[in-house]
Amino acid sequence: MISKFFIERPVLANVLAILMVVIGLVALINLPISQYPNVTPPTVQVTTMYPGASARVVVDTVALPIEQQVNGVEDMLYMQSTSAADGTYNLIVTFKIGTDLDFAQVLVQNRVSSALSQLPDAVQAQGVTVQKKSTAILMFVTLTSPDRSRDSLFLANYGTISLRDELSRVSGVGNVNVFGAGQYSMRIWLDPNKLYGFDLTPQDVIGALRSQSQEVAAGQIGIPPVPKGQDFQYTIDITGRLNQVEQYENVVVKTGSGAGGQFIRIKDVGRVELGAQTYSQIFTQDGSPAAALGIFQTPGANALQVKQLVSAKMDELAKAFPTGVQYQIPFDTTKFVNASINEVYRTLIEAAVLVLIVILIFLQDWRAMLVPATTVPVTIIGAFAGMWALGFTVNLSTLFAIVLAIGIVVDDAIVVVEGAAHNIERGLSGHDAAIKAMDELFGPIIGITLVLMSVFIPAAFLPGLTGQMYAQFALVIAATALLSAINAATLKPTQCALWLRPAVPPEQRNFFFRGFNRVYSAFERGYVRLIGGMVRHAAIVGVVALMIIGAAGYGLSRIPTGFLPIEDQGYLLATVQLPDGASLERTNAALQRAAEIARKVPGVENTLSIAGVSALDNNATLASSGVIYIILKDWSVRGKDEQLLPLFTRLSREYDQIMEAKIAVLPPPPIQGIGNAGGFTMMVQLRDGSFDFTKLQAITNQIVSNAQSQTGLQRVQTSFRADVPQLLVEVDRVKAQTLFVPVNAVFESISSYLGSTYVAQFNKFGRTFQVYVQADSQYRVKQSDIDKLSVRSDKGDMVPVGTLVKVTPSVGPSLITLYNLYPAATVIGLPAAGFSSGEALSLMEQIANRTLPRGSYFEWTAMSYQEKSVGNQMYIVFALAMLLVYLVLAGQYESWYAPVSIILSVPLALVGPVLALKGLKLDNNLYTQIGLVLLDELAAKNAILIVEVARDHPRRDGKPILDAAVDAARARFRAILMTSFAFIISMVPLVLASGAGASARKSIGLTVFTGMIASTCLAVLFVPSLFVLIQRFEEWLQSRKKPKVPAPNPAA
Repeated sequence: MISKFFIERPVLANVLAILMVVIGLVALINLPISQYPNVTPPTVQVTTMYPGASARVVVDTVALPIEQQVNGVEDMLYMQSTSAADGTYNLIVTFKIGTDLDFAQVLVQNRVSSALSQLPDAVQAQGVTVQKKSTAILMFVTLTSPDRSRDSLFLANYGTISLRDELSRVSGVGNVNVFGAGQYSMRIWLDPNKLYGFDLTPQDVIGALRSQSQEVAAGQIGIPPVPKGQDFQYTIDITGRLNQVEQYENVVVKTGSGAGGQFIRIKDVGRVELGAQTYSQIFTQDGSPAAALGIFQTPGANALQVKQLVSAKMDELAKAFPTGVQYQIPFDTTKFVNASINEVYRTLIEAAVLVLIVILIFLQDWRAMLVPATTVPVTIIGAFAGMWALGFTVNLSTLFAIVLAIGIVVDDAIVVVEGAAHNIERGLSGHDAAIKAMDELFGPIIGITLVLMSVFIPAAFLPGLTGQMYAQFALVIAATALLSAINAATLKPTQCALWLRPAVPPEQRNFFFRGFNRVYSAFERGYVRLIGGMVRHAAIVGVVALMIIGAAGYGLSRIPTGFLPIEDQGYLLATVQLPDGASLERTNAALQRAAEIARKVPGVENTLSIAGVSALDNNATLASSGVIYIILKDWSVRGKDEQLLPLFTRLSREYDQIMEAKIAVLPPPPIQGIGNAGGFTMMVQLRDGSFDFTKLQAITNQIVSNAQSQTGLQRVQTSFRADVPQLLVEVDRVKAQTLFVPVNAVFESISSYLGSTYVAQFNKFGRTFQVYVQADSQYRVKQSDIDKLSVRSDKGDMVPVGTLVKVTPSVGPSLITLYNLYPAATVIGLPAAGFSSGEALSLMEQIANRTLPRGSYFEWTAMSYQEKSVGNQMYIVFALAMLLVYLVLAGQYESWYAPVSIILSVPLALVGPVLALKGLKLDNNLYTQIGLVLLDELAAKNAILIVEVARDHPRRDGKPILDAAVDAARARFRAILMTSFAFIISMVPLVLASGAGASARKSIGLTVFTGMIASTCLAVLFVPSLFVLIQRFEEWLQSRKKPKVPAPNPAA
């Protein structure tokens, strides 16, 4: 036997254990650290710009041609695009989890290339960018100017020019995005009145710029073939591209007639400045102008290490900062990761200490306690080697597995120690006692290990987000169980043989132990008497057990389902929506007021605000919207009233008093990169081909109104607006032809004056920027300014635009979303207090089904999509785990019936979680379900210990079934109580968790804690009776199969 081999070679056993620890420590040092496994769906982003175009024009000319080609790309889950009133277009294609992102980018790029020829020339000139979109935001590095000597334009472009490339090269950084003012741009601000006075139009200026500012490939002088005797060869450089403000000011637009001629330059008809390409966003930190660099990490990178490297790089770069510039890191997701993981490590230590205390109380021998005490570090540290071999990271899922594995690891050691100690009490030496104990226990240990692995390995093959979450948890548990079994078969018996001594007589033990023994002995005698009575009425007990199982199953089905609990990640979001048509300046004023209110709330440290973006629409440009990141103080310094829920309630109440804007406070998404905020996200779609946005607005408003009347929902809203004030310009084509004005000249004139026209490029600071022509700000303020613009006829006459067009007030959307090619409106919300996310989704589906007319539909997106795609996967895993447990045990016992009593004991453990979840009004979320799967193995383990002994006694001692069941219950009662209480006690730190990541720890801890209490109380009562029932049934079947022996004939 393998155990005897190592008992006789203790040095070899210890060498193996030391190697396990060393390899584990090396792996732990090199393992990357992250909040979760890589569960974020890969995304590819397509962006471009159509300067001056409205949202509807962008949809018709850019969005539809591109998306019709991209639609259905391999492994795509869904795609969502936004077309904004400033001409920007943004498409995000989301792929299945596990898709190769590089391959996905190539597929999208190929399809976009097919659509390029259908796009407007202005868009083709801008170019269409296809890039991998990093969704795992790591941190914001902000640039501020405390003395106000630098404006936001300088700060944003300093970040782009001097910092972004440096940070992009830091190991583990996937992408760096700059937030704030737009990139530098040479802005040609035209004066329509001066142009009119010189008989000029914007097209004249544009033509002059394009002809006079361009790169020229001039060639060389003396380049072969040349005549003989050529001694030199010269490269010709032409200063064609203009790069300075003064150069653009002096570009000649027109030469006057007459002798000498008059030169009309750009500075005569407008002004030139180095401005911004777009003025659609305003970024501030704590009310001051700022810029931010968003740092995104690469999948699988060590988040904490990347943060340290970025901080070190910024410290280095800060030495070269210009005067008046400094940086901060106000938003750092690694704080939550670090705090959560530290909390789990603390829980790990607390659980280990509590387990050892329980063992000491039961075994009452410090030598015996040392055996499981050494098991924990050897096996747990060794498990990190398994994580490294499997390519996992140190994250919440794997660390939860490690914490829960403590009880499993200690269980194996307890069983070995308890068996060896029992044999020593009978007078055997430590060596012989260990060998005899392993002869009896090797089978059960292997059985329990196989059962545990069979429970968890199937969960590793689930698809999607839950599959990724389960996989690392399940495989780490399975790997730990395997290492624990190896230790139990090698190191533990060796230690028992070396360390254990005959126990101190009970009467000589201290007062506490004597008192504990008296209580335990009385409790055990009562238990044995109760079991003796129950096995004599096994049929009735079996019926009662089935009734309890049925009630537990029914109760579990009635518990509302959830997905991932909302965690205090150290920040909140506040979305700000002003009335339709509100200007960016007005939006920013409301945003600053809301940010100031937040900063006065205790527990809030900083605010980052971005005016001009809609956080509910993938941060698309929208002048009347904004978002505030409310950064909270560290968890350790926040009081009871400064936790996430009290702050959420207080801020929501205070923001409800602001009348000029609609402000919604939202928790962050449970997983960074899947959606922008917590709660549900529904996409209401028009599928009748009408693109009737007024109809879409009416449908969406009705859904929101109906949802707001539901007590199970809160903060339900939509960002979609179809009635934004607009101006409709209609050209009188007949009149234009009468006055010899080409209609396209009217279009070009209005577009150039009001919308801006991309002209050329220029170089500065080692970068290439763009040149734009547009009317100066004071000439595009009022509706009447359109009439004052002018256009030139074919005869050379200047014609006021007002004589050719009719301008009427109109309405329309300023931001259009397409979801899977259909016009869509985003509806977000949160479950009300006491309701789960699953109940919220169900309520919204009911409302949508009642409200939506023919030709409209809804789909879920972001985290809601993931939650709905999970469906009943967990119950399938639970059933499959039960089946595999049964098959493993059937193979081990060589019986189809013997495992039934073990399988029936498993659902009894559900009683605890069902009562706890019902009583505390909690949902059955992802972590709860992980705990339920773990209970499969833990409940089966207790039953295996009883059934293994009960099956062995009749064969070995010839005892009746009833006596065997009672003896087995008595023999294993102490071991079951010890291992179960050890596991239960190890869950206490999880149940009482607080701080970062507490919701997840409480969910899984409460489930396993209450489940093990129920299993311990019920399994030890019902398993002996269930064993008797199944054994009798098996014997009855065997008796029927035996051929009847004929009675002998009487002697004649």
